[in-house]
Amino acid sequence: MLNVGIDIGGTKIAGGVVDADGTIVERLRVPTPADTGALAAAVADMVRTLAGRHDIHAVGVAAAGFIDRTRSIMLHAPNIDWHDEPLRAAFEARIGRPVTLENDANAAGWGEFRFGAGRGTTDLVMITLGTGVGGAVIVDGRLLIGAHGSAAELGHLNYVRGGRPCGCGQRGCLEQYASGRALQLELNDVADAGGIGAPLAAQRTAKGKIPASALALLLSEQDAGALEAVRRVATAVGEACGAFQAVLDPELIVLGGGVADLGEVLLEPTRIAYEAALPGFGDRPQARFVTAALGNDAGLVGVADLAGLRS
Repeated sequence: MLNVGIDIGGTKIAGGVVDADGTIVERLRVPTPADTGALAAAVADMVRTLAGRHDIHAVGVAAAGFIDRTRSIMLHAPNIDWHDEPLRAAFEARIGRPVTLENDANAAGWGEFRFGAGRGTTDLVMITLGTGVGGAVIVDGRLLIGAHGSAAELGHLNYVRGGRPCGCGQRGCLEQYASGRALQLELNDVADAGGIGAPLAAQRTAKGKIPASALALLLSEQDAGALEAVRRVATAVGEACGAFQAVLDPELIVLGGGVADLGEVLLEPTRIAYEAALPGFGDRPQARFVTAALGNDAGLVGVADLAGLRS
């Protein structure tokens, strides 16, 4: 059985044909149009192209935002102008067949649960550390969506009361301290402080920012300033995970997204902060921490699989 998965990102739309084992048979990629009508047309064109080459059973579309419990209405999207948008119906009208709509982080978490790092588990939390912070929760083998459809928005846990403003309208959300953007802030703060940040400061561009390529180089050289910036972000992740453990008690916590590509440089201080924040540490089982296995394909694979299961 073959299904199509479409993962709408802020800069690109990734699409692919996925088989029952989670293998991508064919993939396509196009830039994400700024106009919402053009975006829907691009998704429809992608599906039609893939369906013209394969016998497709179901279609799934993943997008960032708050989706209602019926998985029909995009209530709010952080990066695209969707507000109370009947998104599933809009895609179905253009594509000409039923569509499964899901939050992108949920889709990625489901992909890892079914075919990636979470295979064989029943309860897991996935945190995607990209431009923002997304989340997915699997409980007893089921994707948690909540009473109104917007469960597992882990990036919007209130982490610092009255802290940095967030695009969701609140202040102090976890994603302001644990995302790729947060890592950029921490890098520049460490560089501003001098001392351990002195080598870091030399890597700044003309616009005053430290590029990701410089971070990778400095980490490979064990630069103290770069390691300190990562430690700050990892601490936010680990402390939040201690709270997630108290509420959800997962057996596995999967870290995905671009920041998670740092691997053990991120995981080790994350585990330390998690243990310090975990209620009853030492007297209760702990979650294992791993990085995502499917990488950027997790959302595409996950939403394709959900489409097949829900059709």
